[in-house]
Amino acid sequence: MSVMSVAPTRLRQIALVARDIKNAEYLLTTVLGTVVVFVDPQVAKWGLKNILVAIGGDIIEVCSPFETGTTAGRLLDRRGDGGYMIIMQTIDAVARRKHIESENLAKVIYGYEHDDAACVQYHPKGILGGMMPELDSHAPTASNPTPLESRYSPWHACGNDYESYSAKMKQCAHLEFVSATCRLEPGDDDTERAAKQWERLFGVASRDSELLFTNMRLTFVPGVEGKSTGLESITIRVNSKQHFDRILDAASKLGLREASCIHMLGLKWHIVLADGWQEKSRL
Repeated sequence: MSVMSVAPTRLRQIALVARDIKNAEYLLTTVLGTVVVFVDPQVAKWGLKNILVAIGGDIIEVCSPFETGTTAGRLLDRRGDGGYMIIMQTIDAVARRKHIESENLAKVIYGYEHDDAACVQYHPKGILGGMMPELDSHAPTASNPTPLESRYSPWHACGNDYESYSAKMKQCAHLEFVSATCRLEPGDDDTERAAKQWERLFGVASRDSELLFTNMRLTFVPGVEGKSTGLESITIRVNSKQHFDRILDAASKLGLREASCIHMLGLKWHIVLADGWQEKSRL
């Protein structure tokens, strides 16, 4: 078996699934203070509606089925609102796809190449962590020389109007991904194996149970009896105390705060204050 080396990889987008997309939009915009940067009409061909909201230059997507028999709908039936996809950005998604297919490591279920962008979705069967993986890339261009490093670099999922969606991303400059956790299947506590699998497949560097993305960390945690595998939590850093306090107040008014976190859309949300303030968390 040939081995392809690790490559710098950004966790650019986390997709969630929810029954009520309007409620999801209300919660994310009201609590986090984010904005909708794009609604993709193309997902209707899969029986879905979606919204994309900004976490700085990165994205949280929410998908909601309006037809029966969709993958998202089946996931909702099994788990309820929660995680759906981990969408990564690498240097060359096409080269990684060729390697994965040549070694029969995972099954491609959807993909396209257009202009400087490449998108490849993989079937989640056999991939630890309970999330559908997607590995995409933007080739460097004169106007986008550092696609991975630039916080507000173009992102194909947000449509063609870069001026519009990047302006909305910059409105959310106070928000930044820090980390996320994915729970394994009940009875599985080999978190390091999960991280090594994602490293081998998708080229994300790993350390122990963590995936070391360029912008954040994703940690695999042991499975728990009675709880399904999948996304468990998201941690977001807020760059001002004013925004930090507003998030906590909004969550409290909606009855979403508990002692250690905000409970919203089937996930635990941890909010930390940093960037000029002593980093701390009241959640």
